[in-house]
Amino acid sequence: MEYTSITDAESLQAFKMLAELEGILPALESAHAIAQVAKVAPRMSRDQIIVVNLPDEVIRIVRKSRG
Repeated sequence: MEYTSITDAESLQAFKMLAELEGILPALESAHAIAQVAKVAPRMSRDQIIVVNLPDEVIRIVRKSRG
């Protein structure tokens, strides 16, 4: 297990990235996770996988509002 930290600025940048690329408005806690993924992923090999679990409630709200 490894614990890391993300700044508020990195979290907000990840929030914007996920919203623009996937149409998902994550909770700030989830945005922190996405920010860490953005830091780690470039150092990984193509055969490695990252799984991030986003709360379903946020996704349902966005889908509802998009029609």
